[in-house]
Amino acid sequence: MPDHLHWLVQLGEQAELASLVRRFKSVSALRVNRRCGGNGPLWQPGYYDHLIRDDDNLRDAARYIVANPLRAGLVGRVGDYPLWDAIWLEEDRG
Repeated sequence: MPDHLHWLVQLGEQAELASLVRRFKSVSALRVNRRCGGNGPLWQPGYYDHLIRDDDNLRDAARYIVANPLRAGLVGRVGDYPLWDAIWLEEDRG
């Protein structure tokens, strides 16, 4: 997406989401600024999170993320977006 990021992250027992997000934003902003000759913040402050409680919730969240470029009008089909991963769109096999 050109203006935001969705992530599905499984944290280890000792990991903290706030630390992970802070580090990601810091490292990515430094690299983008270095590559593009920019300076200053790249990301807005804060972030939104959602706790995934079960496999159904995980599947729904993953499908939402994969279909986001389609809903945004960036592509005509989900498969046309170059940064997608389709395992979440397969039919349930169980």
